[in-house]
Amino acid sequence: MIRFYAPDLLATGELPEVESGHCCRVLRMKEGDRVDVVDGKGNAYVCEITDAHPRHTAVDIIETTAEPLHWSPRITLAVAPTKNMDRMEWLVEKAVEIGVNRMLFLDCTHNVRRVVKRDRIEKIMVSAMKQSLKATLPELVEMTGFREFVTSDTSALKYMGYCSREIERKEFAREYDGKSDVSILIGPEGDFTPEEVNLAIGNGFMPVTFGNTRLRTETAALYALCAAHTIITQK
Repeated sequence: MIRFYAPDLLATGELPEVESGHCCRVLRMKEGDRVDVVDGKGNAYVCEITDAHPRHTAVDIIETTAEPLHWSPRITLAVAPTKNMDRMEWLVEKAVEIGVNRMLFLDCTHNVRRVVKRDRIEKIMVSAMKQSLKATLPELVEMTGFREFVTSDTSALKYMGYCSREIERKEFAREYDGKSDVSILIGPEGDFTPEEVNLAIGNGFMPVTFGNTRLRTETAALYALCAAHTIITQK
């Protein structure tokens, strides 16, 4: 099933330029053909092409279906970006496919990378949403300072992956209840500083581990996300 993304479909009655080009130039679809469209807000549409224009394909909506997410607790994944951006792009793709509500990049003391190209990340998220047959696009937050995030996050449960054994850590898979909105912090390649850890703990974040091995940043984030969904499905 090929899906197209049109966030303003109800207002414009058209596919965006990139989607129109893929529809008409690549797939060679024409007037009268039906297409599946999602708006990123949880709605899916069966549409009929009325004008197969390669820049602004016009469509009529034939059928509208609400497609809610298959999990109910909100999952926020906050990750310090790695130096190698390919790893972050891979993580974004997999996170959207598996399921995440909000994703943001953290600006921490030990960050090597402090700039992330939002446009590129959004394209990856849209592609992953369509590929995994979802109709809701996760919220993408601009690069956010560590202090700003941990002092303002309102999730019911908050966890912070931490490598050091100097403080007591719990096992994430044993602590998360699978019912509550959750935020998961994943630190930079140099880990969080003691000051950041103390600040997070003071704002309700629990230091946790993701198994018995040391994981790369993107691996730890994906492990946490998979564990959260496994727990959610068992509740």
